[in-house]
Amino acid sequence: MTVTIAARCAAWSCRLAPALLLLPLAGCGEGGAPAGHNKTEAEPHVAAGEIALSDDQVAAAGITLVRPERGSGGGTIAAPALLEGDPQATQIVSAAIGGRVVSLARNLGDPVRRGETLAVIESREAAALNAEVERAAARAELARANLSRDEALFAKGHRPEREVQTSRAAAREAEVSLNMARQQVAASGLRRGGLNRIVIAAPIGGRVIGRTAMLGQTVAADAELFRVANLTRISVTLSLPPADASRVQPGMTLTLAAPGREGQARVRFVSPVLDSETRLVRVIADLDNRDGRWRVGEPVQVEIRTETGAGPADRLSVPADAVQTIGNRPTVFVRTPAGFRAVPVTLGRRDGPRVIIVSGLTGGERIAATNSFTLKAELGKGDADHGDH
Repeated sequence: MTVTIAARCAAWSCRLAPALLLLPLAGCGEGGAPAGHNKTEAEPHVAAGEIALSDDQVAAAGITLVRPERGSGGGTIAAPALLEGDPQATQIVSAAIGGRVVSLARNLGDPVRRGETLAVIESREAAALNAEVERAAARAELARANLSRDEALFAKGHRPEREVQTSRAAAREAEVSLNMARQQVAASGLRRGGLNRIVIAAPIGGRVIGRTAMLGQTVAADAELFRVANLTRISVTLSLPPADASRVQPGMTLTLAAPGREGQARVRFVSPVLDSETRLVRVIADLDNRDGRWRVGEPVQVEIRTETGAGPADRLSVPADAVQTIGNRPTVFVRTPAGFRAVPVTLGRRDGPRVIIVSGLTGGERIAATNSFTLKAELGKGDADHGDH
């Protein structure tokens, strides 16, 4: 009987030898011990639910040890987000009338102030608009002269009042035609003194982020030539489940992170309706980008602290990867002098990358975090081998 038990224990050890964690058991049978074991050496007792593991083995397995965090903290919502340009700070620049591009004053990436010239277009239609202004001005001048003459003659009794009224109406109509011709010229961007030149000016200050115009190109009316954006403030856009969105309010601060950078933005908008396709809530925050560190279209990761100062002061939380499910119970592995002990815990809600521990820990323990799943696997192997005895 002793030989059989020893052989079985030796075989069990051989099966675990290739594994990362070698788990010496306190006893393999009735008084038996693995072959080659020195009975005179003291060894820690390993009870059910425990794993014997030295400090060297812990390091070799890549297991990190952490302590539960204690404090009022507050909830954290973590989600992916996208940086977008502020729609109110982005403008598409086009020509009101068609023509040929004869000058380009700005290129991609160039800064520009409001009203500065982006391009100049030469257009026959522009010449026609200028000519119409000249004709309207001449008609208005003639109408004013006729009105002045008729009023003078009427005062001397040489003109009937009806003719004066007719002259006055003609003068008003000529003034309206002149104003309309001038407004059409202004809307087209015609340069003063240039009968056939249209100036394309920047509608806002910012930076040129798009340019389709090329020298010599013939462009149609309303075709996009430039895109100008003020990127000193951009938007952080994310979508949240309704339960998380209900904890977010305008004015809250969110933290965003990308490789090598971190920043903060302020929540501006929480949609009161769900997206019809995703069934999520759209949230938008404003990000100060005067230093130009962030780019439109860039994906980022954000966290929102939703309950600053709320909750019990002694609440505990652990990293989510420290919790394993064993026997349908959430469990953490607590470091002991001999190794680790599996401790069932009661979980609260998820708090970003951490999870709240309602009961099961005191807060003074050291627990396995990274690679704790290897302990779960070794615990399962040990239970299976004990079942063979």
